[in-house]
Amino acid sequence: MKFAFATLACVCLAGCQSIATQATDTTSVSGLITEFSTLQPVEAYAGKDRIDFKKLKQQEQRPIVALVLGSGGARGYAHIGAIQVLEANGIKPDFIVGTSAGSIVGSLYASGMNAEQLREVALSMKPKDVREIRLDKKGVLDGKKVEDYINKQVSNTPLELLKIPMYVVATELQQGNKMVFNAGNTGQAVRASVSIPSMFIPAVINQQEYVDGGLVSPVPVDVARDLGADIIIAVDILAKPVHTETTNVWGLFNQNINIMQYYLAKEELKRADVVIQPDIREKAHIFDVEGRESTMQAGVTAAELKLNDISLVYATHKYALGHQIMPYSAQR
Repeated sequence: MKFAFATLACVCLAGCQSIATQATDTTSVSGLITEFSTLQPVEAYAGKDRIDFKKLKQQEQRPIVALVLGSGGARGYAHIGAIQVLEANGIKPDFIVGTSAGSIVGSLYASGMNAEQLREVALSMKPKDVREIRLDKKGVLDGKKVEDYINKQVSNTPLELLKIPMYVVATELQQGNKMVFNAGNTGQAVRASVSIPSMFIPAVINQQEYVDGGLVSPVPVDVARDLGADIIIAVDILAKPVHTETTNVWGLFNQNINIMQYYLAKEELKRADVVIQPDIREKAHIFDVEGRESTMQAGVTAAELKLNDISLVYATHKYALGHQIMPYSAQR
């Protein structure tokens, strides 16, 4: 039963390139977003970077900040708590990289929602919004409702037009390669990123099958570094193997995934500048409102404990907290 809740969580938490086309002002960008809100976006894909972050660093003489949000099913609510603390302290990312649950929260945040709005979405989400069971030889859960839910929340805005550059990590099923979506259908990219193989029917994008990004990069720090990030703040919500129930077959299955992801993430997290790790020992039921509240609070607590570390990293780069980032249209 716990496993069923855990798998549902990965699909729904509520829950690559970025921002808008080269626009001359924010009005034109808003117009494009309004237009897309009535259209079905093209399929998700990995397009050319809209922003050269290394060039941006040279132009503005400042470090590039990335927020990395990892996988972890229902623990993904903790991402919202962490964002709340970062936002309150003027810590704003230049771009976001998300895997699985992190791709859900990340895409909503990148669309322009603030922490309070993210919280409202999380608390109002209902089972019928995201849950769809469909028996198939490749899985029992269909992610189409997750795709539609995300697209509804972001007004059908494609990845390249989100207000903050967003990179969604998934796994190409046939060869097991890491895929980073940054353009096209936002909901579809998120659907791919949360699709646990064997449980969820793989997402088909451009005639290729994609599954959970947590299989190859549970906390995608290296993607952020490769994109040019100087300061990486990673939120790690993975289950610790020591706290996982192993007295039944579902618990053992969960533990197999936890061990694999734990060691994959352990190496990648060494390359982050600050790692926020909420203390969440039990996965709450994805639709338990009280559980959502406590999980978000765990994110708040963990992020507050890391504020001093973040300040030190910023000081090392001679970058003040509470900085003001210019609108992306102006940067270009």
